[in-house]
Order: sequence, then C-alpha cells, then structure tokens
Amino acid sequence: MIKLVMCLCRRSDLSRAEFQDYWQNQHGPFFQRNAETMRSKKYVQSHTLDSPLNDGMRESRGMLPEYDGVAEVWFDSEEDLMEAMGSTEMQQLSAALLKDEGKFVDHSKSCAFIVREREF
Repeated sequence: MIKLVMCLCRRSDLSRAEFQDYWQNQHGPFFQRNAETMRSKKYVQSHTLDSPLNDGMRESRGMLPEYDGVAEVWFDSEEDLMEAMGSTEMQQLSAALLKDEGKFVDHSKSCAFIVREREF
C-alpha cells in the first residue's frame, strides 16, 4: 500500500478551531462519500493540539511552526491511484475536492506527498 500525506495550514481568516471544525464536519464526510471513486482504503485526520508541548518541541529544535493538521489517505498502489485519477469521475471529483479544500486550507503554506510506510 501507499499513502498520500497532506500537511495542512488553515486559511488566515480562520481560527484553528474553525479550520478543524470544517475539516471534520464538512470536508471529512464529503471525502468519505467519494472514497470509492478515489479508490481510497482509509482516511485519517490528525488534528493538531494547542499545547505547550508543541511550543517546546519547536523552540528546542529551532523548527518551523506546526501544521494545523495532517491528512492521510491509503491506496492499494501507485498504479491504482494513477488509474483512478485518470478516470472522468475522478477528474470531476478532483475539482470539487479542490474547491472544498479552498474553504479552509491555505494551499500555498501546505504540502502533499506520497509515501510508503516502513514499520520498525
């Protein structure tokens, strides 16, 4: 299996709570309703906590500010994902997903990439 990881920053006009509320209660269900078209096998949202632990880790290591959340989507293979992305249904859905993400995500400060997990 492969996984799409998206590290998300919220739009500047939204609080973290507003971002996470929309992501969980609007975008998440929208994504799940269309999971079959995308051929996704699992979808997980990790919501960043407002915690002094995050501040301490960032400051002690000289790191950039944390993302507002991380989305993970699993697929059977790169080939399966590419095949799904090439379908007419997925091309239409991609436009709708991007439009919905624009309601809460600042894409210019976010990133996405494909990974393969390695367990130890």
